[in-house]
Amino acid sequence: MVRQTEARVGVVVPRTGRLAELGMPLAFAGELLEPTLADPGRGSGRRPIRLLWRDSRSDPDHARLVTTELVREQGVHLILTMAGSHVLPAVAATCEELETPCLSTTFPWQAYYAARGVPPGHTFRWTYHFGWGLDDIADVFADMWERLGTGMTVGCLWNTHFQGTTLRNGVFEAVAARRGHRLIDPGGYTEANGDFEACAAHFLRNGVEIVTSAATTDDLAAFRRHADRQGLRPRLITSSRWLTYPFTPPEPPGPDGIATIVYWSPRHPCRSSLGDMTAADLAALYERRTGRQWLQPLGVAHALFEVAAHVLSSAEDRGDIAATLATTRVDTVAGPLDWAKGPAPNIAAIPLIGGQWRAGTRHPHELALVTNTRLPELVLSEDLRSGAPAGVPPLAPRGARAAAVRG
Repeated sequence: MVRQTEARVGVVVPRTGRLAELGMPLAFAGELLEPTLADPGRGSGRRPIRLLWRDSRSDPDHARLVTTELVREQGVHLILTMAGSHVLPAVAATCEELETPCLSTTFPWQAYYAARGVPPGHTFRWTYHFGWGLDDIADVFADMWERLGTGMTVGCLWNTHFQGTTLRNGVFEAVAARRGHRLIDPGGYTEANGDFEACAAHFLRNGVEIVTSAATTDDLAAFRRHADRQGLRPRLITSSRWLTYPFTPPEPPGPDGIATIVYWSPRHPCRSSLGDMTAADLAALYERRTGRQWLQPLGVAHALFEVAAHVLSSAEDRGDIAATLATTRVDTVAGPLDWAKGPAPNIAAIPLIGGQWRAGTRHPHELALVTNTRLPELVLSEDLRSGAPAGVPPLAPRGARAAAVRG
């Protein structure tokens, strides 16, 4: 039997810096659950857990520094983290080097491997992750493209940095090709300094009808202005990464009309394993206590602590914790997580659905759930709206696609 000694869990969260908005859900979930984790109660079968917080400052070097401190000076049994295409891998890699279990989320799993310089399928000893794949993103985007017709010509607005190079690794393109779509990639742009005039012109020459991206809100807004000036009026824009969050750029156009991936929402039919809170309850509590709109990371942030409590109830030392994570299956407020099932070593999968931003009533922008192929039990809130982004006239539908749009 595992002795009911206190477990120490380090939480590396971006409280400051460019990722601070994404750190808020993690901080909220941890602070919400901290009393329950510290005093699980008689008969619960769970160890008391003390959370030790560190600010990553949204910087990978500082994240490595505080992770090392948590391991070497605080003797943590497990580290939890999320957010940042450079910060998250820095925390995970440091934990692997220091032989300390780490659990992370909010990152495509192929990118999780690529950012650490190993091929998909590599087995880590100490570090575990849950999320979705680039192929999942492509499938959900294709679900939405196909609401406009078959065999679409899709322009790829991908940067020259890690996000763009990861999307160009063939996984996304293979899914699009399998489903009959043609991708047009004009080459990457530099974030915050992109040549969107040339990109829009390339799309026009190649008959692009839909644009797909992983841009920041500012870069996507800049592209849309350049595209509009050149007469490029895509019937749909699908974008992941920053456009999964309701952040509005400092100047119009905002995200209205942008379609995106959805990995968690208040409508998800899931309950917490710690206290039976529903997804809707969690989102409402977050909005009530913070005065801010719910974000998708809220559900998976809560799930990080649920998994930690589950694993630490049956494993005590670091080696046992890592081995237990490898075979863990637990139902959370983000849905069931199963590391034994895959889709790859050290990874548990979350199904994606499709969403589209709309001008809201309670908030400036609200996320409508518009496709649910991989989660049919989730009730959709609205239909996908075809046409150009807000304020931009759509391209006239052509040929066989006209019937599909009218239907």
